[in-house]
Amino acid sequence: MTGAEQAGGCEGNWQGPLARFRVLDLTRVRAGPTAVRQLADWGADVIKIEAPRTAHVDDGLGGSRKSSDFQNLHRNKRAMTLNLKEPDGVELLKKLVADADVVVENYRPEVKHRLGVDYESLRAVNPRLVYASISGFGEDGPYGKRPGFDQIAQGMGGLMSITGLPGQGPVRAGIPVADLTAGLYCAQGILIALLEREVSGEGQWVQSSLLQAQVAMLDFQATRYLIDGTIPPQAGNNHPVGIPTGVFQTKDGYINIAATGDAIYRRFCAVIGREDLLSDPDYATPRARSKNRDGINAIIQEIVIARTSAEWVEDFNMAGVPCGPINDIKQVFDDPQVQHLGMAVPVSHPDMGEIRLVGQGVKLSRTPSKIINATPEQGAHTDAVLSEAGVDPDAIADYRARGII
Repeated sequence: MTGAEQAGGCEGNWQGPLARFRVLDLTRVRAGPTAVRQLADWGADVIKIEAPRTAHVDDGLGGSRKSSDFQNLHRNKRAMTLNLKEPDGVELLKKLVADADVVVENYRPEVKHRLGVDYESLRAVNPRLVYASISGFGEDGPYGKRPGFDQIAQGMGGLMSITGLPGQGPVRAGIPVADLTAGLYCAQGILIALLEREVSGEGQWVQSSLLQAQVAMLDFQATRYLIDGTIPPQAGNNHPVGIPTGVFQTKDGYINIAATGDAIYRRFCAVIGREDLLSDPDYATPRARSKNRDGINAIIQEIVIARTSAEWVEDFNMAGVPCGPINDIKQVFDDPQVQHLGMAVPVSHPDMGEIRLVGQGVKLSRTPSKIINATPEQGAHTDAVLSEAGVDPDAIADYRARGII
C-alpha cells in the first residue's frame, strides 16, 4: 500500500480519481502551484513542502498565507516543513521520495543541483518517480540560468506585440498567461508520464517553461508567421482574420459580436436590418470585409449604439450570431451561466470561515474534481507525513528541535 493510499489523498472521505498518487510539491509563486493544483483537485495526496520559518527562506510572491491568491493556489493540499539547506532535511525528503509518485519543483537548475534534489539524485532513490520542473526559459540553453517572470515571458514570447490597440505599444495580458499555461502544460505532462509509467514501469523528467508555454499558446498567430511569413500586428479588439468581430458600444455598455463566416454574416445582416451589405462589393466577401474593416465597423457601431446590450445579446443569439456582454469580474460571477457551471466553489476555512475559490475549467461525468479543504497552515501535517514514512515521534521531536522541520 502506498503512502497516498494510507493517507487517502486530502482530508475527508472523498476518493478522487488521482487518490492513488502521492505528489511532493516543492514549488512556489504561481506556475508550479498551478500545476500541482490540477492534481490536488482530482484527489492526489499532495504534500506542500515549505522551509521552516527558522530557515530564513524567502516565500516568494503571492502575499500572505490568508490572501485570496494563496488560498486559491494551495487548496486541497497537506502541508509540512522541511529545511532542504540541511543534509538531514534532504535525507528526509529522499525518504518521502521513496514512496512518492511525483515531485514538482521550480528551482533554478544550479539551486536544485546544489541542494541535491535534482532529477538524477531523486531518480536514484525511486526510478518510478515522475519528476516535473518548471523554469523561466528551459533547464539549459542560452537563457537556462536566467530567472523567469511572467511578464518577461509574455514579452519574449510575442504575446505583448499582438495585444492592445494598433500603435499603442506593447501591452501585457490581464492575467499571468505564461505562468498559468506553463503550469497547465506541466500538469498535462505529469499525467502523460504517469500513464506511460503503467507500460514501462519507469518514471521520467517532465519539463515546461514560461517561454515554451507562451510560444505554444501563440497558436494560429504563430503559424501565420511560420507558414505564411506574416508577422501579426496589434489588432486591438478586432479579430485578426475573422471580420466583423470586435467590441461595439451599446446604449448602456459594450458587447462583443462575432459575425465571421458567410452563414453567420448573413444572419447578422438580417438582425441589424442591413441585408444590402450582402451585395455591397465593399462588404460582400470575407476578403472585401477584411480590406474595408474600418468601414463596416463604423456602420455596425452606428446601428448598435441605439439599443441596450441586453437587447442586442438576446436578438443576436436568437438568430445564431455569437454575441455577449463584456463583464467586469463581479458580473462574471453574477452571470447565471457561470453560476450554473459552479465556478465559485465554497470551502470552509478554520479562521476565515466560508470562502469561495475558483472552480476547475474541465468537468468529468463520473469522477469530478472537488475542493474540500482550504489551504492548510504552514507545517500543519508535518508530524503525520513523517509518521506515515516510518519516522518515530522521538526522531520527529529531535528534527524539530534542530530546525530540520
